[in-house]
Amino acid sequence: MAASPSGALTAILPCNDLDASEAFYARLGFVRPEADKEPGDTYRMLSNGQGGFLHLTDAVEDWLVPGRNPFGLYLYIEDVDGMAARLGDEIIGKTKAPEAKPWGMYEFALSDPDQTLVRVGWPTRLRV
Repeated sequence: MAASPSGALTAILPCNDLDASEAFYARLGFVRPEADKEPGDTYRMLSNGQGGFLHLTDAVEDWLVPGRNPFGLYLYIEDVDGMAARLGDEIIGKTKAPEAKPWGMYEFALSDPDQTLVRVGWPTRLRV
């Protein structure tokens, strides 16, 4: 895995089921290099090849209470509509589609296997 640039920030996300979480984030473009795959591992480093990194770790007992997950992530991606089309009915919210928000983002939201809120968006002013 390539090193992160100086000043980069990577989220370390606790998960109850690493395999389910890894599969979910792979659909968002985050994968683990084959060379890093070891049976029984409890920490996984994923990247999207565009400078995005996400580390998954086994949740410590009682970190993740069903229905009360305090964690959230934001994925900046230019092709919001394309990603939304691939994820379809998994989008949460009334419209089940990306929307222009008052805070200047065109986005949609998902919930990962542990109910982590994942927003996917791009600044409205930069949309073509």
